[in-house]
This record gives sequence, C-alpha cells and structure tokens, in this order.
Amino acid sequence: MGINDERDIEANLQIGPTDQGMVRLFIAAGDLEIPMDFLPDEAEEIAEEIIAAARTAAKTKR
Repeated sequence: MGINDERDIEANLQIGPTDQGMVRLFIAAGDLEIPMDFLPDEAEEIAEEIIAAARTAAKTKR
C-alpha cells in the first residue's frame, strides 16, 4: 500500500494540545484509535509538510 493507493476506509482526525505540552494527532477508524504525540517544534515541521503537500496537490491537474 502506498500513498497513492485509495482505500474505502472512513476515519476521523482530531488535532489539539495535551495537558503535557504536546500536540496530539488522534486518528479513529472503526475500532482502531491511534494517538500520536509530538513536541511543538515537531508539530510545526509536520504542519509545514502538510502546507507544502497541499500547494503541490493544488498544482496537480485533475
């Protein structure tokens, strides 16, 4: 499975700060729950990667 492989899976993504000073990405899909905690500087790097990917995707012809 790669990043371009489509799947028929519905998931919920929540993003927010924890009481421990981390940034949590929480993914829920059916019975599966994945909490992913990041230091604030790591979260900023991830945000930059998401923005870069969005800009590249926006330039892609459909």
